Amino acid sequence: METMQSHQQAEPGAITAFARFVLFGGGVGIASSFAVAALASWIPWALANAVITVASTLLATELHSRFTFGAGGRATRSQHVQSAGSAAAAYAATSGAMLVLHLLVTAPGAVLEQVVYLSASALAGVARFVVLRLVVFARNRSQAATTVRTARPVHTIRARAAAPAALAMLLRAA
Repeated sequence: METMQSHQQAEPGAITAFARFVLFGGGVGIASSFAVAALASWIPWALANAVITVASTLLATELHSRFTFGAGGRATRSQHVQSAGSAAAAYAATSGAMLVLHLLVTAPGAVLEQVVYLSASALAGVARFVVLRLVVFARNRSQAATTVRTARPVHTIRARAAAPAALAMLLRAA
């Protein structure tokens, strides 16, 4: 019992979770933007974005499971699949933003591409935070909280029940 409780982390508040989400997700996002730019010099941009999106989603989901949302361990397969759904929407947002940029500007520079890509990623990131917090990692927290809440009263009830029984035994003996 104590082992299970020591591995569980307390659920962080929304502001703390968002700060961690920005730190880990933003860090992975910034690294991804440079990786997409580098990889796009060898393969088409959309394919480079897809490859980097998959890799960064796997990494970010693990980081969010372990540190951001208080799950305290590795992400489950189900959480990876659910996170991938929100990542697919983020991929569509970043690809759409880049498509619009290239329709509006015939030869955008690397800085403009980065600004547009990171802006689209930031907007998609806020939406992902909401989905991950309220859907993907919400069940884990509620199950862990139920386990902890149910375990504590059992010990309290036993202690309370044992005290009157011991007192009754002492009174009978006297």
